[in-house]
Amino acid sequence: MKNTVWQLLAETNPYAADALGNVNPVVAQLLWNRGVRTQAAAAAFLAPSYERDVHDPFLFRHMRRAVDRLRVAIIARELIVVHGDYDADGISAAAILTHTLRTLGANVDGFIPHRELDGYGLKLSSVETIAARGAKIIITCDCGISNAEEVAAARERGIDVIITDHHTIPAILPDAFAILHPKVVGETYPDQTLSGGGVAFKLMQGLMQDPETRKLLPSTVNPDAFQKWQLDLVAISSVADMVPLTGETRTLVYYGCKVLGKTKRFGLRALLARDKILITDSGPSQPITPQTIGFKIAPRINAAGRMDHGRHAFDMLLAETPEDGARLAAALHQHNTDRQKLTEQIVKEAHAKITRDGLDKFASLVVSGAGWPAGLVGLIASRLKEKFYKPTFVIGMNDGRIVGSGRSIDEWNMIAAMQTRPDLFVKFGGHPQACGFSLADENAIQIFADAMHALADSQVQKIQELIPTVAIDARVNLDALDWALQEQLQKFEPFGVGNPEPTFLSEKMHVVGAQAIGAEGKHVRLMVKNGSPTIKKMMAFGMGEFLPQLTVGAAINGVYNFGVNEWNGTRELQYKLQDFRLA
Repeated sequence: MKNTVWQLLAETNPYAADALGNVNPVVAQLLWNRGVRTQAAAAAFLAPSYERDVHDPFLFRHMRRAVDRLRVAIIARELIVVHGDYDADGISAAAILTHTLRTLGANVDGFIPHRELDGYGLKLSSVETIAARGAKIIITCDCGISNAEEVAAARERGIDVIITDHHTIPAILPDAFAILHPKVVGETYPDQTLSGGGVAFKLMQGLMQDPETRKLLPSTVNPDAFQKWQLDLVAISSVADMVPLTGETRTLVYYGCKVLGKTKRFGLRALLARDKILITDSGPSQPITPQTIGFKIAPRINAAGRMDHGRHAFDMLLAETPEDGARLAAALHQHNTDRQKLTEQIVKEAHAKITRDGLDKFASLVVSGAGWPAGLVGLIASRLKEKFYKPTFVIGMNDGRIVGSGRSIDEWNMIAAMQTRPDLFVKFGGHPQACGFSLADENAIQIFADAMHALADSQVQKIQELIPTVAIDARVNLDALDWALQEQLQKFEPFGVGNPEPTFLSEKMHVVGAQAIGAEGKHVRLMVKNGSPTIKKMMAFGMGEFLPQLTVGAAINGVYNFGVNEWNGTRELQYKLQDFRLA
C-alpha cells in the first residue's frame, strides 16, 4: 500500500522460450526483460566466462603508452604516487594499483585524500605536496577526468599524469600523459560499464600482460593468477559505486564474489569475520554475493572516509599481517557504527527542517545545516530522496566550508543539469544520479537552490506529481515459484544495477495469517494461499504499519522477490513482499 506505480514489463514474444533455448517461460520472461533475445546471448548471460567476456586491456587507446611509461619508471626507481578517492570505489582502485606496482618492485606510494580537508579529485595543493616529494608520475583512481587545471600544474612540475576514471566527461579534458576512461569520445574500449576499480583493474592487467613488464615480477608470482586475485576489489568497487552489472562488469563481479570468498587479504577476512562469515582457502562459511558487499563490506570501507580518513580503509585492504588486518577492520567497524547513529540524527533534523520551512514545495529539495559532516551529506540525500521522491541536495556548513551532495530520481540527469551552470560551484562532479560539489559561501546556497529548482522544473514534466515506479518482471501464480525454478534463477546472479533481483506479481492471494515481528513490530510475517490449498510464508520487511489491512481473509495483489533464506543450517524458499494492494 505504498504510494507507487506498478509497471508490468512487456510480455515476451510467444516464441521467446523456444528462441532462448526452450527454457522455462518465467526464465524466458526474465531474460527478455534484460535484453537477452537469442539462445547464444542467453547462454552467455547465464554462464559468465572470464576468458570470453573480459576484454583485452590494450583495447584502451592509451593503454600501451601508460604501461610503457610505468615500466620505465619502475626500472628507474622513479616515485609513482597512486592518487585514490575516499570512497569504496576509489580506495579499492588505489589498492589494486598500489599492490600491483609494489609487486613489480616500483617505488610507489598511495595517496588517499581527506574528504573534508582535501575534497574530491586531484587538488592543486596535493599536486604541490606530491611534487615536493619528487614524484614523476601520478596515477589518479576514480577521479582526475575533471581536473584539467591540476593536471596542467603537474605537467609544469615535470610530473606525468595517468588518469583512470569513469565519471561524467567534462567540457574540457585534461592534457594528461594518458587517459584510461571508457566513456571519452573516441575511446576504442568496447565496454562502458566499468567502475573506477574496474578501470584500475584494466591497467593492472595491462602491466601483467605486457611481456617486458612481466619480467620485473619475482619468480614466485604467477602473473595470470595475480590478475584474478585482484577481482575481489573489483567486485567491491563495482557494487559499492552502483555501476550496471552488465557486460564485462557482470563477469568481473561474478568471479570477484568467488575470489572474495577465498580472499587472501587479512583485513577483508577480519571484516567479514565480524558478520560470522569465515574465509578460508577452501571458501567462505556463507555465500558471498553483491548483497554481502553492499550491506556488510562497502559501508564499513566508506565509513572510514566519512567519519575519519579513507586512508584507514586503504591500509586495511593492504594489511600485511593478520594483526594489522584485524586492528584496522575493528576501527572501520566502529566508524560505521558511529556513522549509523549520526546519520539517523541528522536525517531527523533535515526532515524537521523540510517540514517546518516547506522546502518540499519546490521541484527539487535543497536542505542545509551547520555542522553536518561532508562525509554524511550523500547518505542523508539518499534517504531524503527515497522519502520525498525528488532530486535532493544536502549541504553541510563547517568552518566556512560549504560542501554538498546530491541524489536524483530516474527522471532527471542531475549532473547534466549542473553542467549547464558551472558558475554556481567552486567544484563539482558526479554521475546522472549522484553528485558532489562545493560552494563559495553561505550566500551561495540560496542562489544554488533557486537554480536547481528552476532546472528540475523546466526539464522534467510535472515533476511535482511524480511517484516511484515498481518494475514487475512477470505475473505468476505463487505456486509456480518452486525449488526447481529457484535453481534456474540463481544463474541470473549477481544482482544489482542493470540486472535487478527479479520481481513478481501474484494476484488474489488470500491472507490466512498475519503477525507483527521484529523490534516494535516493524515487520510482518504473512501466511497466504494463491488458488490452491498450499500455504506460503511471505515476509514483509518494514511494513508493520500496514498490518491492520492484512487481516485474515483479505485478498491482496502482491509484488515480491523470490529467493532462499539460509538460517542456522536450514534452507527455505523465501518470498519477500515489496508492496501490495487489496484485490
